[in-house]
Amino acid sequence: MKKFYPIIFIIAISLGACHSRNSAKLSNKDVSKVIEQMTDVMIHDVTNPPLAARFYAYTCLAGYEVVNENDKAVPSMHGKLNGYPLIQKPKRISGYDYRLAAVLAMLKTAQKLQPSGTTILVKYEQTVLDSCKKVGFSSEAIDSSASYAQRISKQILAYAKADKYNRISNYKRYQESAGDGDWKATPPAYMNPVEPYFNTIRPFTLDSASQFLPVPPIPFSTNKSSQFYKYLQMSYAKSGKGLTDEEQAVANFWDCNPFAVQNDGHMLIGLKKISPGAHWMGIAGLACEMKKFDFEKTLEVYTMIAIGLTDSFICCWDDKYRTNRIRPETAIRKYIDPNWKPLLQTPPFPEYISGHSVVSTSSAVILTHYFGDNFHFTDNVERKYGIPPRKFSSFKQAAREAAISRYWGGIHFMDAIDNGIIQGNQVGTWVLSKIKG
Repeated sequence: MKKFYPIIFIIAISLGACHSRNSAKLSNKDVSKVIEQMTDVMIHDVTNPPLAARFYAYTCLAGYEVVNENDKAVPSMHGKLNGYPLIQKPKRISGYDYRLAAVLAMLKTAQKLQPSGTTILVKYEQTVLDSCKKVGFSSEAIDSSASYAQRISKQILAYAKADKYNRISNYKRYQESAGDGDWKATPPAYMNPVEPYFNTIRPFTLDSASQFLPVPPIPFSTNKSSQFYKYLQMSYAKSGKGLTDEEQAVANFWDCNPFAVQNDGHMLIGLKKISPGAHWMGIAGLACEMKKFDFEKTLEVYTMIAIGLTDSFICCWDDKYRTNRIRPETAIRKYIDPNWKPLLQTPPFPEYISGHSVVSTSSAVILTHYFGDNFHFTDNVERKYGIPPRKFSSFKQAAREAAISRYWGGIHFMDAIDNGIIQGNQVGTWVLSKIKG
């Protein structure tokens, strides 16, 4: 048997080289930087919130798949996500660094998904490669990692194409309804409704877009003794002069409206704001950094949050365009005060149910699974956009604040918030049960 030892030793060395020949090692920060770059591109492109979640999900899956193929402690998504294929690992590529390949797979996927990805993210990819050279990655490792990443990204993009989002542009243009209680476009831009057919795409874990159907909204009525009119008066009183300084601060902190614009003479100028999903992806990154999660665990957390966000938007948007409920701004101006303005600018889609309530709650459920119920953190995700940080004692506290902020901001009625929280809990719990078991 002794004559076989040298051969076994050589094989072992060779297998080890397939992962990395470099002493340098990418960290959780390298994953977070990709997410941050994606967010910057989304702001540049004015990416709508549901679509932003979809971009994050497929991008994270590309990196996650590379990690799964090289670290058996990271479970496969095959058999857990709807229609997820058995991704083929490249067989003839050696000398790669799988963490670098994961980062590059993310970037190559985002470059194809995001409209400005082919310019902005391509430049960032080159920055990553240049940095790797400086810290000691060999040319072979870089080239092999890039080749690996390209093959995985191509398969993930095929999976993304199969969700049928690309068919939405062929659907009939959404028309406003004439009913008094139906949604109408709101000032100052009077934009067309966003993603009215988002419920037609394939969810990641849900059985259907209507799996967690909320109770119907309070029926519209102009009768002053009706529940709806009471809700209308509550919103009018609260988001007018009834807000405390703290409530205004909370509403502005969670605004996250990428469609916000301001009048400048004869022009409408877009304000640079992130989407709700981008905010929660940022919170996920903060938590991973605080807990010093490694590269693999950080990528897993991001992937889970992105999947949860996408399925949350599919559920929420399904009900928005089913109920098609009027926004407080439209109703209050027509029935109470024609000069009233909400604290926050009303986003361009129907009111019921509250998207912030759904996606924030589902994200909080998933993050609590990883970090615990009493995770104290300072949310400084939007500091670079001029929003001061806020401190929270748990993710669920942050989610509750995000939800109620929409009422204080004057853009939602209370039943949309309360029932959005319920749906968010259902989606977050479901995503965890489907993927984590």
